Amino acid sequence: MQKQQLEHLLKQVKNGSLPIEEALERLRSLPFEDLGFAKIDHHRALRTGFPEVVYCEGKLPEQAAEIVARLAAHNVAVLATRASQKVYQAIADRFPKAQYHEMARIVVVGKPKRQAKAKSVVVVSAGTADMPVAEEAAITAETLGRKVERLYDVGVAGLHRLLEHKECLFKAGAIVVVAGMEGALASVVGGMVKAPVIAVPTSVGYGASFQGLAALLSMLNSCAAGVVVVNIDNGFGAGYFATIITATGKL
Repeated sequence: MQKQQLEHLLKQVKNGSLPIEEALERLRSLPFEDLGFAKIDHHRALRTGFPEVVYCEGKLPEQAAEIVARLAAHNVAVLATRASQKVYQAIADRFPKAQYHEMARIVVVGKPKRQAKAKSVVVVSAGTADMPVAEEAAITAETLGRKVERLYDVGVAGLHRLLEHKECLFKAGAIVVVAGMEGALASVVGGMVKAPVIAVPTSVGYGASFQGLAALLSMLNSCAAGVVVVNIDNGFGAGYFATIITATGKL
């Protein structure tokens, strides 16, 4: 349940249009709803400003769909990450207008509301192979209400491609940099801008990259100030954190 919904419910009780007993019935599942296989945190939007996000890997398609349905009853938009085609189909059976972002493996149910006063998020990928993780970050931030600009395939092997977009980077409220291989792009961007940089190492690379460990260590050891690092391939975490950073529109 979002803050606006709770305020509306309390006003209805105050003006007498909603009986107290009915209001109590609606509030009964507010802390969490127990489905047996999942305990849905309906209170999260009130605590953090964003509803619970459904991580679909490891869940049966019908389980993911049921969780999404319960969340959708209380929220304007619901985000389901790491969703396979089967999970999407199970959700779409209940919500025909659900959007499936195949590259990002994200399902969005409902229509996100853009927060006009918040600064934009720029998502940068080193290579085309990093785009699935970059798109996970971008779609996450968009669903949570941010304007997102994308700069893809601008890695250090051709630095002029990045420099062409300096103005876009300078205006950003937060920048997500997604890179595999040696992960050097995060340091380059971090040394150029005043906005905070969220670095995302990806598992893209040859053997000695150790499925993203080399990029992770490189980013953690960045000499550029203002760079923080999330886990390997964690585009969702980066997009979510960028949304928090840009919430007030101030750096």
